[in-house]
Amino acid sequence: MDHDFPPLKNDLLLRAAKGEETERAPVWAMRQAGRSLPEFLELRKHHNFFEICRTAALATEVTLQPIRRHAGLLDAAIIFSDILVIPQAMGLVVEMNPGPYFPEPLASPEDVGRLTENVDVNVELKYVYEAITQTRHELKGEVPLIGFVGAPWTLMAYMIEGGGSKTFQKAKTWLFKYPEESKALLSRIADVCADHLVGQVKAGAQLVQVFESWASDLSPHDFTTFALPAIARVSSRFRAQLAAAGHPPVSMILFAKGANTTLTEQARDSGYDVLGLEWTIEGGVARKIVDEAMPAGRTIALQGNLDPAVLCGSKEAIESEVKRMCESFKGGLDKAPKAWIANLGHGVMPQIQVEDMRWFLQCVHKYSAKC
Repeated sequence: MDHDFPPLKNDLLLRAAKGEETERAPVWAMRQAGRSLPEFLELRKHHNFFEICRTAALATEVTLQPIRRHAGLLDAAIIFSDILVIPQAMGLVVEMNPGPYFPEPLASPEDVGRLTENVDVNVELKYVYEAITQTRHELKGEVPLIGFVGAPWTLMAYMIEGGGSKTFQKAKTWLFKYPEESKALLSRIADVCADHLVGQVKAGAQLVQVFESWASDLSPHDFTTFALPAIARVSSRFRAQLAAAGHPPVSMILFAKGANTTLTEQARDSGYDVLGLEWTIEGGVARKIVDEAMPAGRTIALQGNLDPAVLCGSKEAIESEVKRMCESFKGGLDKAPKAWIANLGHGVMPQIQVEDMRWFLQCVHKYSAKC
């Protein structure tokens, strides 16, 4: 496929991710494409979830839907895919029924032998790369394109639980009953994650995010013992492979949901350029923690962090909360944003109305700019 992409017209996101001051905060939203948009729901009447993920034209269409609907308001597109393509590439069957379902999860360390020994992401996940390349062309340089993976602990939890869980008892049993086997599996998943991120960048992704969705289910000690080393392995392998290929560095975002108590360790030890935050910490507080963790002259950018439920409220509430968020992250409304990407603290919920999402974006544009 042709990789001679149109020049980028809006680099706000890329500059903020590098820790730079910007004229306003770039803004995008996790799950901005998909279940909250009527056009996606119409498409889903005719195609199942993984069919959309595996068909480049359909994945491109869904990725572009929010960019078209919120023209001029979103500063990034994120490829429509799923974190569970990694377990699929490793040899496990994953279905949407309606949520994620593994008919044959990993019941014990002996089951790891069922996983594919050497995963060739260029074969197993070629459809993702085709969608990314096609999307880059069809974006016409309007905004950058984000690629992503799930983080190793989150993927391991799914692979053992067989789906979502309220307690993650089975996956956590592995950590405490088979700690060394768990670390080995986390490392194995991490390597496939890194390879997949490299494939996405080579296909055209301009920034990548790692989703540690189940970080909140681990104590701070267990997060730093099991999850964080695997997260760091993803970043180090990703950067080493890009450097070996002669590719310019690409910024990485880590979103460890519910792991605010480990922000110091994330900033210091993960190797990521941006740390995503959920809504249970103030932006100004997070900035102080992260700055104190880093040596002089090194800046970690932050992303977040409005509670998605706010968008189910009134226009007045949305505006008030966005204004408060901007003031906290900027250190005052009269200041310009620096090293901050505005986002929700988690994904767009199905209940959020399109007009309220648009209002959120408009308010970010208004209040994140220097007064």
